[in-house]
Amino acid sequence: MTQNECPGLDLFPDRAPVRKPGPASWLLRGLALEDEAAVLAGLNRILSASPLRNMTTPNGMMSVRTSSCGDFGWVSDQRGYRYAPLDPHSSQPWPEMPEVFYKLAHTAAARAGFGDFVPDSCLINQYAAGSGMGLHQDKNERSFDQPIVSVSLGIPAVFLFGGMKRTDPAVKIPLYHGDVMVWGDEDRLRYHGVMPVQPGHHPILANHRINLTFRKAG
Repeated sequence: MTQNECPGLDLFPDRAPVRKPGPASWLLRGLALEDEAAVLAGLNRILSASPLRNMTTPNGMMSVRTSSCGDFGWVSDQRGYRYAPLDPHSSQPWPEMPEVFYKLAHTAAARAGFGDFVPDSCLINQYAAGSGMGLHQDKNERSFDQPIVSVSLGIPAVFLFGGMKRTDPAVKIPLYHGDVMVWGDEDRLRYHGVMPVQPGHHPILANHRINLTFRKAG
């Protein structure tokens, strides 16, 4: 995506409460702070039941540590990527999605114009300094009719929001604790990623960034 596709992008101050980086994409600054304590408590409960781990991909080990909650969790191994109803480490169902998670995802989607969003999966990624995520599309879901809702917690990161081809230019969007990105409709299959996270410190999450990505997977 070029700046010509998003006229006025540079007119928004870095911490403006709302940015619109695409025709069907929204950045909602600080939205997750409204229920910060409950969100972090829910995160702790999930990770106690289903700890973070480094998953293997067909291309090697992921630099981020992951877990999931909801009806489906995102898993990866040498066979590829997919959603599964059971945690492969425990062979048990993934932890139930906390009500505060569902409320946050639904509220963010509704503010971006996707009022019927019903997430059934939340992927949890933990980034340490130096870890990132290459440009990719979210396309393992059964349908692309529902948006993606992505919540940033902890130390800052730079989100890359590209076009429909991996080689398209990507806009760099700084994300801070509590920020929420939403994209769907014609933007649903845009390539996106995270630049390597710079060292930092958050008073609760220490030197990590946590990303919660809500999807309708099944």
